[in-house]
Amino acid sequence: MNARTEPAEAEPDAPARPPLVRELLLVAGLFLVYKFGRQLATGHTAEAFRNAHRVWDLERDLRLPDEGAVQSLLLHGDTLVHVANTYYATVHFPATAAFLIWLYLRRPAHYVWARRVLAAVTGAALVLHLLFPLAPPRMLGATGLLDTARVFGPSVYGPPRADSLSNQFAAMPSLHFGWALMLAIGLVVATRSRWRWLWLLHPVLTLLVIVGTANHYWLDVIAATALLGLALAVVHLPHRTRTTAARGRPVRQRWPAEQPEPAGAGR
Repeated sequence: MNARTEPAEAEPDAPARPPLVRELLLVAGLFLVYKFGRQLATGHTAEAFRNAHRVWDLERDLRLPDEGAVQSLLLHGDTLVHVANTYYATVHFPATAAFLIWLYLRRPAHYVWARRVLAAVTGAALVLHLLFPLAPPRMLGATGLLDTARVFGPSVYGPPRADSLSNQFAAMPSLHFGWALMLAIGLVVATRSRWRWLWLLHPVLTLLVIVGTANHYWLDVIAATALLGLALAVVHLPHRTRTTAARGRPVRQRWPAEQPEPAGAGR
């Protein structure tokens, strides 16, 4: 008796995609809370500069690499430093938004996981910004670093006292790096391409840019990495199913069990 060929069964374990309107409102709400929270940390100029001197001195005591060595690489040409400033100004938010949109459309379970991790990291960062205001190295004369955005452009910041859109004394932790590292980890985990490890170039480039443009200290990056590690330890990955796995890998069809042939059949 020949087994009947039937289509593969529907995947009952496909994760439901969260409602779009709810997610848009949630992400927009989190962003507004973060922006408002950053504004609460403004006005602590003296404390921010005291903390900056402490961080700079601590890095020297720990014998961390000099941020100036990275900046000197960018200053070999006007084009290179201009590209670094543009990367800092334009890639951060669009890349993170594109990452979340792609996960929402293609990996819904991973999207929920990534959104929770980013929310946890951002919330913890906001608390640290409030408790530990920190002037970036471009503002601290002791570093000897150049504010490359102000000199070569483009710059996203105005004078700190007149800047009503951002808190320039929120250097630690660096969410530029924290979000970039989460983007790379999320795409490495959610895909199975042999090229997926190249996504790690994004946080590496971000690291060189934020340090080389004198917007962050090494310790800002270390703090962001630690917060992300804690968030990843608390917010667990979705259980792996056929739909959370990368598409393109063949799924073995499950054939219905062959029924025993009735007595006398075929006679």
